[in-house]
Amino acid sequence: MTADIREPLYQWGQEVVAAVDLVNDGTFPDVAPEMVLAASGDTGIVVRTGVVEETGEPIYLIEFQSGRVVGALESEIQLKKD
Repeated sequence: MTADIREPLYQWGQEVVAAVDLVNDGTFPDVAPEMVLAASGDTGIVVRTGVVEETGEPIYLIEFQSGRVVGALESEIQLKKD
């Protein structure tokens, strides 16, 4: 069963900041588990939005300045302030 889908707070092209260290949860096979993929404070651009099917929570693919594309939940990112 799929939960009710929430509208995403962030949209494609918006600049965001990692609010916490984003670590490898095993989805990057060539990177050690628990290695930091994007550190708190790193900036990136939303390149895609999706949904966690079990919870209906939005998930984002963020391309960080390092060039790495990392998945993040809303609680893990925030809009970059000018």
